[in-house]
Amino acid sequence: MATRWNDGLRMVRECDQAGVHLFVVKQNRRNATLQLLKRAVEGKRFGRIYMVTINVFWARPQSYYDSAKWRGTWEFDGGALMNQASHYIDLVDWLIGPVESVQAYIATLARNIQVEDTATVGVRWRSGALGSINVTMLTWPRNLEGSITILGERGSVRIGGVAVNEIQHWEFADKSPEDEKVKSANYETTSVYGFGHPLYYENVVKTLRGEADPETDGREGLRSLELLIASYISARDGRRVALPLEY
Repeated sequence: MATRWNDGLRMVRECDQAGVHLFVVKQNRRNATLQLLKRAVEGKRFGRIYMVTINVFWARPQSYYDSAKWRGTWEFDGGALMNQASHYIDLVDWLIGPVESVQAYIATLARNIQVEDTATVGVRWRSGALGSINVTMLTWPRNLEGSITILGERGSVRIGGVAVNEIQHWEFADKSPEDEKVKSANYETTSVYGFGHPLYYENVVKTLRGEADPETDGREGLRSLELLIASYISARDGRRVALPLEY
């Protein structure tokens, strides 16, 4: 929704004062694979969650960044974390819960750009769970993986593929009718964007008609922006950054 924390806060405040809706696109939440995973988390099927790993191993050649002046800039784009991995950063809080702190490293290893092409973020959740977010745009020769793995005391799940579109491992101590939906939730995609946009726009239309509440409003957008900004602060200052940031 923004590349700066204060800009995101201002967007929410201005829309509140104007009495208008602020929608932020989070289409991955509507993927059938992630909807199934969300219900498993909310149903406490994992028991206590111990570790979570998110990987975004994609390919963006120099020609991609050279195609427009705004690409690869701090002011208008942000790097691999802020731009390409932002929808995966959203899963950190939406699926697992509030984050206690992050410790991040970023690097520009191969592309001629202002921002990072590679990053890794260590995450500690308030629940005590630990995890990492690993992102690079230098995967050869093409997009390889967009995945999330959750390991808990009573369940283990890995959703991978190019864009969290394949449930590759699904195992819980207790069986559930939901388990029968695993195969039907998988889908083929050649795009990293998935197929969640129509469902997102459906919610927007229904909200504007007064038939629904917004699923991803400005405050939902701030949750992932906060984690992104905390990660950049951590990488810049070489320190652990606690959340929440100051409002």
